[in-house]
Amino acid sequence: MKDGQEVRHVSTAAVIAGVCGLALVTGGGIAWWTANRSPTADTQSSAPTTAPALSPSPVESPAVIIPVPPPTPVQVPQAQIPQVQTPQAQRPTPVAPQSPQSPQPKPLQPTDAQTVQVYWVKDAIGKFEGIPTKVAVKQADKPDATLQAAFNSLLAGPKDATVSSEIPKGTKLRSLSVKNDEVYVDLSREFTSGGGSSSMTSRLGQVIYTATSLKPNTKVWISVEGKPLELLGGEGLEVSQPSTRQIFDKNFPLR
Repeated sequence: MKDGQEVRHVSTAAVIAGVCGLALVTGGGIAWWTANRSPTADTQSSAPTTAPALSPSPVESPAVIIPVPPPTPVQVPQAQIPQVQTPQAQRPTPVAPQSPQSPQPKPLQPTDAQTVQVYWVKDAIGKFEGIPTKVAVKQADKPDATLQAAFNSLLAGPKDATVSSEIPKGTKLRSLSVKNDEVYVDLSREFTSGGGSSSMTSRLGQVIYTATSLKPNTKVWISVEGKPLELLGGEGLEVSQPSTRQIFDKNFPLR
C-alpha cells in the first residue's frame, strides 16, 4: 500500500517538472522569434531608417577623469630666496660749486728751544742804558737750567756791535740755583776787577736784570767765590742783599 502511494507521489512530481520545463522552452522560443523576426514592408517604408546605436568599444569608451588635488606649496625660507633688485634709474647728483678755500694756518711746530732776555749796556750821552736782548737757549724743565744758559750767554759777551758788556772778560759762573722763588748767583773773582763806578753799576745791573728775566720781581743773592757781595770796586759800591730790580733802580738808576 505504501509502495503505491510513493509511486503516485513520484509520478505527480515528474509531471509538474515536465510542465515547468515545457513552459520555459516555449517562452524562450517566443522571445527568440520576436527578437529575430524581420519588419514588414509598410513598417520599413513609414519608419525612417536609423542606424543602430553602436555601443562603445572598450577602446573608444571615454576615459574616466580622476580629480587630482593641487600640489601643496612648499614653504621656502626667506634667506634662501634670492632677492632680485630691480635696477633703478640713477639720477645725477648735483655738484655744489666749490668756493676757493682759504689757506689753513699751519700748526705750530714743537720746538726744543726757548728765549730768555740777557741785558747789555749802551752808552748814550754819557749815561749807560740797559738793553734787553732775547737769546735762544735750550728748553729746560727747571728755571735753574734756563738761567744758567742765559748767564753763559751773558758772560760770553754780545755778538751785536751796537751794544756792550761791562762784565770783565774771563768772569765765570760758579753756580746758580733757584730756591723759594729766589735766585742765588755765585761768580768768579774776575767780576770785581777793573773799572770805575759807572762800570761797576752797569755790571751789577746786568747781573740783577738777567737773573730776574723769568720773573721780574724775583729776589737775587749775589756772591763772589762763595762769599756774599757787599762792596763792589775800589770806591766801595754798596750792594744790597738780596737785590731786586726796584732796589737797583732806586739806588743806581740805569737807563
